[in-house]
Amino acid sequence: MTGPRIYLDHHATTPLDPRALEAMTPWLTEKFGNAASREHDFGREAADAVEVARVKVAALIGADESEIVFTSGATESDNLAIKGSAVDRVVTVATEHPAVLDSCASIERAGRAQVVRIKVTPDGLINLDEVKRELRDRTLVSVMFANNEIGVIQDIPAIGALCKERGAIFHSDAAQAAGKVPIDVRAMDIHLLSISAHKLYGLKGIGALYVRKRSPRVKLTPLIDGGGHEHGLRSGTLNVPGIVGFGAACELARTEMKSEAERLKKLRDRLWNGLRSRLDQVTLNGHPEKRLPGNLNVSFKHVESESLMVALEGIALSSGAACTTAKAEPSHVLRALGLPEDLARASIRFGLGRGTTQDEIDTVIERVASAVVKLRKLSPLYKASR
Repeated sequence: MTGPRIYLDHHATTPLDPRALEAMTPWLTEKFGNAASREHDFGREAADAVEVARVKVAALIGADESEIVFTSGATESDNLAIKGSAVDRVVTVATEHPAVLDSCASIERAGRAQVVRIKVTPDGLINLDEVKRELRDRTLVSVMFANNEIGVIQDIPAIGALCKERGAIFHSDAAQAAGKVPIDVRAMDIHLLSISAHKLYGLKGIGALYVRKRSPRVKLTPLIDGGGHEHGLRSGTLNVPGIVGFGAACELARTEMKSEAERLKKLRDRLWNGLRSRLDQVTLNGHPEKRLPGNLNVSFKHVESESLMVALEGIALSSGAACTTAKAEPSHVLRALGLPEDLARASIRFGLGRGTTQDEIDTVIERVASAVVKLRKLSPLYKASR
């Protein structure tokens, strides 16, 4: 590989923002107290830092700081929200993250609740009438705020209003949305919300679950016992450095969100327009407008995504396919959109982020277009389609 590396996989993880690192560095060295040891200054100092960070995390989503439960990340938060809820029925979506789908499957196998998996339209959105039809007493609705593969943003306020009307609990996995688009858990009638620090330029291994405390108060059964930390919902010694960095990252995201979203949308549109001006038979996956500003998921017909990524050495991308076994299966998200297997296997997810530049986008356009042309020359199917 020649030339600088380009990172366009910000949905998988984001780099730690230097300003978040600066905030957390003292807590990795001289400030090492246990936040639960309030009998001395070391512990009280750590506890105070945790509470300051809790306020910052809460502010990002319009919550009260007492409603923030720190976890190891959005996967744990999803598990706590779903497995910890005392419900008879769960309504979720076929395109959810495995953390939600697998948690639902777990309680379904245990006979704890009936699970309904709603289909999506070809643009990745759900039908609100179908959600309404599936609501019953003691129901939990779990709908991802923004999809991790195709970036589609669901109508969260409308779903929240339906849940409020029918008395259902509304959980949303907002790992991809938090810090990228505005979230107000009260205005949107969200009861449980999962977020992860490493998706918004914080540290890996730290996240949070918002748990509503009033109108209505949501009660959960903890998954981890042993000490009663985090309001009794998540026992275990707190990751003070990670929490402090998480708070700093949330504060940065809240103040810079609007301008960064505008910048990323321009770069994303430049990437899409550049690709389709140079190539034929390219398809945008997901709704063209109701999507994250930094997301672009494209299928290049007659090109295997794995082969394309090999040809694009030095550019970090995702194929949109998950290896659930020894065999790489097509993305369950793209298949849920109704894409045939060949297009699902021909998809690339471009995830733009805070460090992405216009020069990088222009380089990616040229390299992708060149690689696709070369790979298609080897495809008899492409030649036959011309």
